[in-house]
Amino acid sequence: MPSSPHDSSGSPPPSATPSAELAAPLPLRAAPSERFVWRANAALFAATVVSVFLTYFDVDLHLGRAVALVHASQFTAALLAILLAHEFGHYIAARIHKVDASLPYFLPLPFLSPFGTMGAVIRMRSAIPTRRALLDIGAAGPLAGLALAIPLYAWGVAHSQVITVDGSGGSMELGSSLLTLGMDKLFAPAVPQGSDILLSPVAFAAWAGMFVTMINLLPVSQLDGGHVAYSLFGPRQDAIAKWVHRSMLAFFFVSLASYVARDLRAGFRLWHLGRHVNNSLFWLVWFEILAVLGSLATGERGGERRLAPEHRAEAGGGDAGTLGIRTRVVATLGLAILAGVFHDQTSPLVWAAWFSGLAVLLVMEARWGALRKDSGVLDHPATGPEPLAAGRAVVAVVTLAFFALLFMPAPISL
Repeated sequence: MPSSPHDSSGSPPPSATPSAELAAPLPLRAAPSERFVWRANAALFAATVVSVFLTYFDVDLHLGRAVALVHASQFTAALLAILLAHEFGHYIAARIHKVDASLPYFLPLPFLSPFGTMGAVIRMRSAIPTRRALLDIGAAGPLAGLALAIPLYAWGVAHSQVITVDGSGGSMELGSSLLTLGMDKLFAPAVPQGSDILLSPVAFAAWAGMFVTMINLLPVSQLDGGHVAYSLFGPRQDAIAKWVHRSMLAFFFVSLASYVARDLRAGFRLWHLGRHVNNSLFWLVWFEILAVLGSLATGERGGERRLAPEHRAEAGGGDAGTLGIRTRVVATLGLAILAGVFHDQTSPLVWAAWFSGLAVLLVMEARWGALRKDSGVLDHPATGPEPLAAGRAVVAVVTLAFFALLFMPAPISL
């Protein structure tokens, strides 16, 4: 995912990890840095290789060390090949357009992530000058990654194992998209009733690559899909991004309601509410993550957001009622951790308290955050006004269509 600095318009830049340099004004087009910096990138990549390997090795260790070693090597090689293709798609496109870009910074996350990594980011150290350049840089990553992920999934699922499902639970169920369902029909082995497919390491890595691509193609703000959509729609994309962002919150409630309704029809009442909250939580967490990324991009770092006088009046004066990054991070982490801790808890008091905490967070978002009518936290930085040529417009539409093909209502269920 590319990340870039503020432009003079005051709109947020495409940034997942902004730095102190963003406060200084930058020229619209900057020459590439004379000094080629790579040591930190190489160290993070090496750490990510180890992190991904150990995470998968630990999962398959019950099969024996030799098998776990082979499987972890296959998974690591396939996943990092996809992520490298994605990030260098961005990097090469940026260099072609003479946009100063860093090498990718890979983000290791052993054991806490089922993949051992949070992906990678690239810093754009100069503004992206035109909608044509924005499309090329934004679309090059997802398309390059999918060029590897799709054939790897086809090969990997063809070499996957069919297992009997005993209904005892305790396993992780991966979500399906239109694309994976189509490839399963073409390449997967036949699955008799009462059985399922246990994805091979290569297929799981490709699934992870497509899952990461789905997230990046959300047509919101600083994600790849936001860049592509802005290159196609221009400033109208800011209104679209706001509704897409809010739909993620709605999808959390719709997903949770569908699980609960199914249980009520089956006579289970609310016995599995904790499990359903956890299975739907992905969309709530990403709703808040995008608000945090937007806040980082607009310069709302460690402190609270400064409001216009009329909004300060609504909050009771001063900055006491403002909503900033720390509040969002602490609240979201707290809700996610408590949902995990109470996964099997059936007490109505516990979940009444949890939903009360969620309600407080959403009220703050509505009054002082991303749900405010005039919120610009997800606005995309302006580029040149020239629309895309017909050929590139087709590329933009195809790229955004991949989001629909990759969309998974419940990416991971337990």
